[in-house]
Amino acid sequence: MLHDVVSAIYQGGYLVELEFDDGQRGTVDFTKYLERQGVFEQFRDLEFFRSFAINKELGVLTWDNEIDIAPETWYAKVTGTHLPAWMNPEKEPRKN
Repeated sequence: MLHDVVSAIYQGGYLVELEFDDGQRGTVDFTKYLERQGVFEQFRDLEFFRSFAINKELGVLTWDNEIDIAPETWYAKVTGTHLPAWMNPEKEPRKN
């Protein structure tokens, strides 16, 4: 089951506390995105990073309605569960 982000509170640095539609909540660290290229380079500007909002229609954390990260990624981190199988294609059995 997929869960929407319903609340996001900036905690300082690159930490954001997320709450999901089932009440699960936890703080996630976005620091690893600072090493990425492309649209994520914008995260290096802390003011830009802090400008996130929740796209209520999609249930995702977004920046300028251009950048978003699948909420399943953060739900798995917050709850200690595994990502859905469709997000881990390399873990599926190989077909000969």
